[in-house]
Amino acid sequence: MNKLAFVMAPLLLAGCSSPPAEEAPDVEPATEAAETAGMVSANGSPPGTYEVTAADGTVTRTVLNADGTYTDMAEDGTVLAEGTWVIADGKSCFTPSTEGVEAMCFTESAPAEDGSFTVTPDEGEPATVRPVTVEEVAPAE
Repeated sequence: MNKLAFVMAPLLLAGCSSPPAEEAPDVEPATEAAETAGMVSANGSPPGTYEVTAADGTVTRTVLNADGTYTDMAEDGTVLAEGTWVIADGKSCFTPSTEGVEAMCFTESAPAEDGSFTVTPDEGEPATVRPVTVEEVAPAE
């Protein structure tokens, strides 16, 4: 479950380095956008709250902040992991500050029309990620 928590952290770094532009031409625009308008994930998805559904059906939420920090939470809001995220080697990589949670990097598919996409960790099963609406984050009382 700890690995699932990092589907977006995404999205976790352990000694990754930036690739040359010819290796991953789609990474440079994301890097430029991050420098000028806040961070975006490797596939260009903006900071925000995302629902992550693992291959086994487990659902978590990841909040990606524009300052490069993230929080992974269980469905009930319990914090599973926190840390920082960066784009490295064309992947979204997460480095947790939470003890016992491993750093991970994810390859991301292009977002579908509804904003959902697939993330594939360097090790493990792919997961489906979708942006969470404002109404879902803070439902009306």
